[in-house]
Amino acid sequence: MSPAPTAAPAAAFIPNVASTRQYIGAWAVLSVLQYFAAEAAVAMGWAGPRPYDLRTGYISDLGALHCGIYSGRHVCSPLNWLMNASFVVQGLGLLLGAILLTSGLLRVAARPGTRVSWARREPWLAASAVRLLTGAAGVGTVVVGLVPEDVGSPWHYAGAVMYFITGGAALLVLGLLWLRKTGMAWFILACGTVSLAAVATGGLTRMEVPEPGTLERLMGYPVTLGMATAGLVIAQRVHRHRKQRRAAEAAARATAV
Repeated sequence: MSPAPTAAPAAAFIPNVASTRQYIGAWAVLSVLQYFAAEAAVAMGWAGPRPYDLRTGYISDLGALHCGIYSGRHVCSPLNWLMNASFVVQGLGLLLGAILLTSGLLRVAARPGTRVSWARREPWLAASAVRLLTGAAGVGTVVVGLVPEDVGSPWHYAGAVMYFITGGAALLVLGLLWLRKTGMAWFILACGTVSLAAVATGGLTRMEVPEPGTLERLMGYPVTLGMATAGLVIAQRVHRHRKQRRAAEAAARATAV
């Protein structure tokens, strides 16, 4: 009598690391780095009575539409349109990455040829959570760009909090998921930890600290850096695999001829 067949092979698959979808998604996430260039340019164009100070100035002050006193601060940012456009582009990059990067790819950290199983639910839930949280962070920063701080709407504050919390949480989950898949997992994990710790500090102190700008940047900068790092890891691995596959296909055609 022949042994009963096992269902193990059918319960596993190899994610398509070389697809164009994954490559575009990786570069979309990596594009968040444009924020730093935009912030530097807008800060240099500051027209307030005193130069803009990264330590004491809120990030959102750079996107304020009007010059004057806002919440007790002198605000005047002629390049506000550039800062707000940067927020929107950053958010769209995260949102596009969350849509295009598949859970299977995130599970294996874009390592080609790695077989994943449907049997273990925890990694799938973690990968899905990363995509959901990243998408929420993207939506949050799009709202920040579309609703500047001085238009009198609570949506700006809500969008900023959404970006900080969900972005930091996404990095924490992703760092844990990638712990034995890439050395950059520790950096991603550290970014999420620093961001959420700063968010907690800001909530407990109501941002009444000597350097609120520094504290806010400890909330936001790690999210941008951590997301860009994840995008870089995926983009490099996808690019390498696409290059190897093209070389193999070319060699196969040459052999056939």
